[in-house]
Amino acid sequence: MNNEMRAVVIHAPGEFTVETVPVPKPGRGEVLVEVKSVAICGSDPGIFNGKVLQNGWPPYYPFTAGHEFAAQVVEVGEGVGSLKAGDRVAGEAHCGCGICENCKKGFYNLCLNYGRAGHHHYGHNTPGCYAQYQVYDQKALTLLPDNVTYDQGAMVDTTGIAYNALRLTGVEPGGWTVVIGPGPMGIAAMLLASAMGSRTVVIGRGRRLALAGELGADVLVDFEAVEDPVAEVRRITGGGAHQVIEAAGNATAYYESIQMARKGGHVALISIPAQDGQQAALKSLIMNQITLHGVRANPNCSKTVLDMMSQGILPVEKMITHRFPLEQIHEAFDTFTGRKDGAVKVVVHPND
Repeated sequence: MNNEMRAVVIHAPGEFTVETVPVPKPGRGEVLVEVKSVAICGSDPGIFNGKVLQNGWPPYYPFTAGHEFAAQVVEVGEGVGSLKAGDRVAGEAHCGCGICENCKKGFYNLCLNYGRAGHHHYGHNTPGCYAQYQVYDQKALTLLPDNVTYDQGAMVDTTGIAYNALRLTGVEPGGWTVVIGPGPMGIAAMLLASAMGSRTVVIGRGRRLALAGELGADVLVDFEAVEDPVAEVRRITGGGAHQVIEAAGNATAYYESIQMARKGGHVALISIPAQDGQQAALKSLIMNQITLHGVRANPNCSKTVLDMMSQGILPVEKMITHRFPLEQIHEAFDTFTGRKDGAVKVVVHPND
């Protein structure tokens, strides 16, 4: 391996190119990986175009983003005991400091030392995986089962967040789970809820809604075809869902998700609004004693969802509609953001 690689470098909001840059070196507790597959996340366009600078993403320019990936270990740094060269791994974005109160409790997604020594939020405040090689803390990597491909492994972040949402809400066996927004995360939530014994309702439109049906959703609701989606859901579920998973990312979804839950139900909000606002149905929340969960990332979820992929419970490969080499990153992003040719999940291969 030489000392140079190709990487996507962001120089300013909306300005990024594929360039030759030095290959990073792993430090203590870190490994160098050859990145095989990167899935474009819904948050990536905001990082690339500067719309999430208020979050500190990216923290500086030039910067390499990307956080949904699978790779092969090529070099290990000092003190690495869990991995070796040749291991196939999937990564996650959050890597906590390991010493704060939240990290010790297992909530490294809520690390109290965010942005400081020992903490990494890969692709956000620490360089990410739109590159042929990258360095990662060993804590951020999970071994791939032998029958899980790199493309499937790149879906760990997406499916892990969906699993975290359901872990927070709980799943009522034989009950109802409503998913608003049949993107990759919403479809993953539907698949997981179904596997846990819940009946599922998915709300959306177009090709993505149809895909949710093809992958096993019990009921599909086209919000453009019904007069009142809330009333329709409450009719289908006999008074509201036991758990509602919001993955649409708009004010209407935030508001309606609470109204779709039954008394004593749970609602999980996955998407991140542009800014704080009073977009929830607060009266319904209070009067019906509904529990509202914010969902941040996927702590301690990777092995579970990888095992479910290995067992065929999570057929994530059916959500991957397009694949591009790194050199076609602009076309890949245009396809993803424009949902061209029915794009659902777009994967980039840095070493294709």
